[in-house]
Amino acid sequence: MLKIDTMELGIYFVNCYLIREEKAKSCVVIDPGGNANKVLKYLEEKGLTLEAILLTHGHFDHVGAVKELAEKTNCRVYIHPDDLLLPEKFTAGPLYYTHHYDEGDVLELAGLSIRVMHTPGHTGGSVCLFVDDVILSGDTLFCHSCGRTDLPGGDPDAIMQSLARLKSLEGDYRVLPGHNRATTLAVEREYNPFMKKV
Repeated sequence: MLKIDTMELGIYFVNCYLIREEKAKSCVVIDPGGNANKVLKYLEEKGLTLEAILLTHGHFDHVGAVKELAEKTNCRVYIHPDDLLLPEKFTAGPLYYTHHYDEGDVLELAGLSIRVMHTPGHTGGSVCLFVDDVILSGDTLFCHSCGRTDLPGGDPDAIMQSLARLKSLEGDYRVLPGHNRATTLAVEREYNPFMKKV
């Protein structure tokens, strides 16, 4: 059974997700936006090994704790290579990573199968991550909204194409976004004004 815990980290209240199989002793972390000590304390309390950090994109508010976590746990760090083109002004310095991933990759980490969908628009390298019936949507898809496209790497046409791909998926999914509250794909198909346009 999938176990997902959420921490709001950093001054922009990024949703950082810690994901594992319920009885597993290892986990992955999605978008640790800040406060590495809080994440490390959680890992220690639960007796967990951090196997990898997965980044939905490279903006500074999503990557603030990456380097410290990686150095203290010796875990892998994955990012889409297109976000390495982001100006350092928006990434708070050089992005720390050890691996790239891209469209269609399936990562076998911490006993989980995690599928990568490249969903550019908020940034050129934005991705959504699929685990079981969950989409970790980063800043591509929010509850009743979507990510901004007016920063470097943003592309309003691309994000609409990405939303169209998500909308066309069969069935329903839980959607865990990079900010604000969780939702479902069915709800967003019906009520999200951006998704209704595609």
